[in-house]
Amino acid sequence: MRLRKQELGDRNIVGARIEMKRKELGMKQKDFLARLQVEGMDINASALSKLEGQVRGVFDYELVIIARVLGVSLEWLLSVN
Repeated sequence: MRLRKQELGDRNIVGARIEMKRKELGMKQKDFLARLQVEGMDINASALSKLEGQVRGVFDYELVIIARVLGVSLEWLLSVN
């Protein structure tokens, strides 16, 4: 598992939770990316990495897809605890 080279950004509050849950599920980033794309989210590997690193903003419709793929609620994604 590669370690993050840069500090987390401040463009979203969900990136760290998305990455944590994805890893908890044992899902590689490329597999997660493929599932997001199948669900209709137009995103590439670089954008996903930036989203998880909190250096890219996230749209509301993307949150719905991400929550569905990860099997979590929107409330969980948006909680900061």
